[in-house]
Amino acid sequence: METLSPEAKLKKLQLKLPPAPEPKGVYRPLLKDDKYVYVSGHGPVTMENDLIRGRVGSEVDKDYGKAAARQTGLAILSTLRANLGSLNKIKRVIKVLGMVNCTPDFEEHPYVINGVSELFAEVFGETHGIGVRSAVGMGSLSENISVEIEAIFELH
Repeated sequence: METLSPEAKLKKLQLKLPPAPEPKGVYRPLLKDDKYVYVSGHGPVTMENDLIRGRVGSEVDKDYGKAAARQTGLAILSTLRANLGSLNKIKRVIKVLGMVNCTPDFEEHPYVINGVSELFAEVFGETHGIGVRSAVGMGSLSENISVEIEAIFELH
């Protein structure tokens, strides 16, 4: 059975990556360390370089949040490609930390963060695209973005 590379899967799925976001503070978008790459927290950046905003549970619903998490995953992929040259340099997803901007009574953080996890499974395959994960709620996030996600990947 032929296995497609992450770049080929991206093309086959017709996924478009937004512009790689610029840091909005004093930090690096990612850091390579030996065989790992650590990606700083990313927000949901659109193709127009806008942010997807709204507090889940009051301003937007969980499906909107899940779509925002998927879009955040695309922004992470864009940062990886911009800094590594190709997604084919990624061996596997190690860890994802998903933070949901939500009301105190919202309890479906894992559902929202499935947006990014499902995307990574599509692009890197279920064996290499699903790592360990945390999905937590936050009282607020910068610029009222719906989600913020950081990740760790292993390199080939």
